Amino acid sequence: MTLCSLPLLPYDLAQLSGPITDPVQIFLIIIAIMLVAPLIVERLKMPGLIGLIIAGVIVGPYGLNILERDATIELLGTVGLLFLMFLGGLETSLEDLKGNAKQAVTFGLATFLLPMLLGTAAMLMLGYDLLAAILVASCFASHTLVALPIVSRLGIMRSRLVTVTLGGTLITNVLALLVLAIVVRAAEGELTLGFWLFLIPALTIYTIATLVGVPIIGRWFFQKFGQDEGAEFIFVLTTLFVVSSIAGMIQIEPIVGAFLAGIAITQLIPALSPLMNRIQFIGNTLFVPFFLISVGMLVDPLVLIREPQSILVAVVMIGAELISKYSAAWGIGRWFHIPHNGVMVMFGLSVAQAASTLAAITVAFNIDLVDELTVNGTIAMILMSCILSPWITARWGSRLQPQEPQESVSENTQWGRRVLVPVANPNTENNLLQLALMLVKRGQGTLLPIHVVSDAGEAISPASMTQQSQLLTAAEQIAHAAVAQVEAIGRVDDSIDKGIIRAAMERQASLIVCGWKGYSTYRDNFFGGMLDKIVRSANVPVLVTRFPVPIKNTRRVILAVDESETTQEEFLQTITLAQQISDELKANLQVLQLVQSSGQSRYRDLALAPDLRVDTIQGNSIAKVTRQLEPEDLLLLTASSHRIGEPLLGRAPEAIARRCPEVSMIVVHYPRQPKS
Repeated sequence: MTLCSLPLLPYDLAQLSGPITDPVQIFLIIIAIMLVAPLIVERLKMPGLIGLIIAGVIVGPYGLNILERDATIELLGTVGLLFLMFLGGLETSLEDLKGNAKQAVTFGLATFLLPMLLGTAAMLMLGYDLLAAILVASCFASHTLVALPIVSRLGIMRSRLVTVTLGGTLITNVLALLVLAIVVRAAEGELTLGFWLFLIPALTIYTIATLVGVPIIGRWFFQKFGQDEGAEFIFVLTTLFVVSSIAGMIQIEPIVGAFLAGIAITQLIPALSPLMNRIQFIGNTLFVPFFLISVGMLVDPLVLIREPQSILVAVVMIGAELISKYSAAWGIGRWFHIPHNGVMVMFGLSVAQAASTLAAITVAFNIDLVDELTVNGTIAMILMSCILSPWITARWGSRLQPQEPQESVSENTQWGRRVLVPVANPNTENNLLQLALMLVKRGQGTLLPIHVVSDAGEAISPASMTQQSQLLTAAEQIAHAAVAQVEAIGRVDDSIDKGIIRAAMERQASLIVCGWKGYSTYRDNFFGGMLDKIVRSANVPVLVTRFPVPIKNTRRVILAVDESETTQEEFLQTITLAQQISDELKANLQVLQLVQSSGQSRYRDLALAPDLRVDTIQGNSIAKVTRQLEPEDLLLLTASSHRIGEPLLGRAPEAIARRCPEVSMIVVHYPRQPKS
């Protein structure tokens, strides 16, 4: 057999024919990698992210050369990186950052200064000049959160240590990029006073404008176009890229802008909403894997063989980076009493080097500040850190307890177990379903959308049945978009209220959520309207709701409880409900206790959350509650006792609804036990 007759291996074919250029085939290969690579690596007990990076190495220009890292790959990789930082911002609560500001700032400074000092010393020992040593050390200081999807999957995203790491990431990346800008200006002889006079004010104004301006614009947009789900998603994407683009204009790395955009807009998107689910699904399934594959395509695994001197540079860089990052996490852990598993998660998240490191070293190479050996050593460090980061995070993160929402009272009432929601009006259906889905997903329960067609002794028209099918289908789609269990109920009954009550008993509903126009007629008060009949007959709690604006626009949840009309058990259950709603809406919670003339609360000895704001109100409760309400508030009330000729929910809810027509309201009605 001659040499020419030997079969060609795939590697040889790739080298002879060059990288694939057909767009369909390129996309097919990348999608196949996204599907297969994580599955293979996870069977080896390693995080799936590592598989994507390794696959990028194999198919990239330094592997089999199947794909070229062209402008399209770079574009999608950049989008993936921005999305990764944006998702990190979405999972970061400003309240959590404020509560952990000291730890976040301390960790950010530690994970910046230690790599800077150790890295500078190490590179000076290798013979680098001062500017080059400082710039390479800044590459150690910054980091990319490639393992962020792992902590999200493990359910520890809202834990204190992850919040501290996210806050530290923002600080260290900004400082590292400032060092890059300063060193480049110094190398070019342009480090002037004008540079400082522009950069510092621009960064300050930009940060404040993003964190304040984005929520204002977002609330206006969601209020005007909140019913268009496609428009909501496009608005979020537009916000991400506008804020990131402006960051680049003022000489700040766009990934910092993406992170700030996530922090700013997360206030507007409920954590368990369909919109949040779409953002996370598309980001984690499509864009972030593109970024990880593109990082792998940058790595040349044979560089250490071709350039033996690169081994020394790579070993020094990897050692300095690992030691400094671990030292920062260990020191902060000892100072703030973070357990060892938490320290390792912080180390795992902060050890990965990728985009910002590549950007910095590329800039330095282009201005001849570092040589090719440094670039090769940096790439080796990136490969090692991107493999270690997901593995460390997954191994030690799995030993941490998932962060559960903290409740100040026992959850005797399973609000989200099986929630029945009558759907009849497409204009109000969305808010009712969003509220129900928050409770259902939190309680891992089931949504029960129901539509009742009343025969009322007459033949049922085909149009009525068609409308029923359309309404229930729309409700099912909203539930599926939020990844919630759903059982649609289409029913024909004597009357709508009887159909709802019978379905609630047959399907063992734990809660009923109904819409309310905000007032009742005299006929309703004396003879009872449909809503009155449902509330009177229900053997489970009923949430009577009125939403003049989208529920996602809520900025503050106010619970007003009249102690004379509410038992202690109902008081505890209502506070639990208010806490759940405020948590999911990321809104502040304030409790108003309406007490008797003595001015002392009957419930003052109850064990409530220490950070829960509770105010006491005496006298004209309606007037005093009304004065505290603002247009973007959500007011929770408990229904009072009913007298003939008065509204079933009591006088207070209707009076407040008439005085504040722009305020959303939920009136909680508990089933009254028959007197023995």
